[in-house]
Amino acid sequence: MSMTDNTQSSDDFSKARTRALFQRLLKNLQWKNADLLSLYEVTRIIKPKEETYEGMKTIDVDKIVGSEGRYRDFTAAFYPRKEMLRGRWESIDRAHYSSVILPPISVYEINGVYFVRDGNHRVSVAKSQGVKFIDAEVVKLDSQIKLEPGLTMKELKHRVVMYERNMFLTQYKPTYLPMGEIVFTSPGAYPEMVNHILVHKYYINQGIKEEIPFAQAAKSWYENVYAPIVDAIRSHKLLSLFPGNTEADLYLWLVRRWDDVKRAKKNITIDEVAQEFEDENKPKKISRKLKYIVDLLKKN
Repeated sequence: MSMTDNTQSSDDFSKARTRALFQRLLKNLQWKNADLLSLYEVTRIIKPKEETYEGMKTIDVDKIVGSEGRYRDFTAAFYPRKEMLRGRWESIDRAHYSSVILPPISVYEINGVYFVRDGNHRVSVAKSQGVKFIDAEVVKLDSQIKLEPGLTMKELKHRVVMYERNMFLTQYKPTYLPMGEIVFTSPGAYPEMVNHILVHKYYINQGIKEEIPFAQAAKSWYENVYAPIVDAIRSHKLLSLFPGNTEADLYLWLVRRWDDVKRAKKNITIDEVAQEFEDENKPKKISRKLKYIVDLLKKN
């Protein structure tokens, strides 16, 4: 390996690090996320049900959007974020200049985009060198949610929420519920609501020979469970404490909290839970630092 190759690879890494810093700065100015997607976070949200071994493929480097374990080490464009990556990165860069054939990387594919299992440094060097395609061993995960390069976790969560809402509307056709009012912002909320309705259906069906339909149970759930809790949310003005959330979001939070608290305080009401929730989350009227300044002014 020549000294020239070592110097060139060192320069290449420094340039890539500089690009990482610029990308992060630019994304911050544009209020965008410069991070790679985490495979764990993505699969936790979209919950793929099947995986298929696809074997060896040549994949588009620009469609690699995330990583299984190194998503904090590289930017969204796979530029290295940490100096500690230099040694491994430069050795792969030198191999590129020497035309050394490296092992294929290993990736998960979700709807045409890829998450690196093994080979993050090789992808980073390939990106920096303008390489368009790379050999990869591919395992495909199924998903109904569309993904593409540049997608942020916030956008992904919104897509999942809308997908789940549309699935609920398609399956249950809830003309019997005010769906313009019942709007969630968190993945998993609509399936959780269905579970609440089914539990309510189970209890009101006790002692009745014929099973009541889902629509009847849903109307009863809305009138006897959901609406009273939303009334408590409104009376305590809880929504003002959580900008960007909805009454339906707070309904789920309060129900979860109520279930937890009832284990210790069996007779506690939802209104009392709402009051506790308000007290815990109400912003302080004055911060400690500001109080310190005020106290100093009073002394002088």
